[in-house]
Amino acid sequence: MNLRQITIKDQLELKKVYFDSIQSIDEKKYNQEQKRAWSSQVWDNPIFDKSITQGKGWLFSEKGIIIAFATRYPNNRIALFYCKGNFQRQGFGSKLLHKLEDEAKKEGLESLSTEASLISYKLFLKNEWEIIRKEKITINNIFFERYKMIKILKFS
Repeated sequence: MNLRQITIKDQLELKKVYFDSIQSIDEKKYNQEQKRAWSSQVWDNPIFDKSITQGKGWLFSEKGIIIAFATRYPNNRIALFYCKGNFQRQGFGSKLLHKLEDEAKKEGLESLSTEASLISYKLFLKNEWEIIRKEKITINNIFFERYKMIKILKFS
């Protein structure tokens, strides 16, 4: 596996990872209608594009194919955090999260925040993040639940 920084050239492939990640979610967590609403927004989403072009992020690739990525945008917020379905639950999310946290510490940030899905919030909890509140949002007129979370960064 290769870990490297995201570049603007990766944008289309990152969208494919995002789409695959959402489509592979177990329907016990998000139903087909929710997955369709959530995944469809990637193709024409200025916020996603800004997270790539103006944010800071890292990706894992295998034989040149991107399998997982995460970004911070703005600087103190984890904005995107996705892994292709076939590569989930293999440690890539934890490694990406640690990389983002380490980079934030090097930059002197005191905390990070995110809005975690029903899929990812347990990974954040396992890594000493705290839930601020559960939120309900709508994407393309479909309701979703997620968790507003924060982590105070400890400096060694």
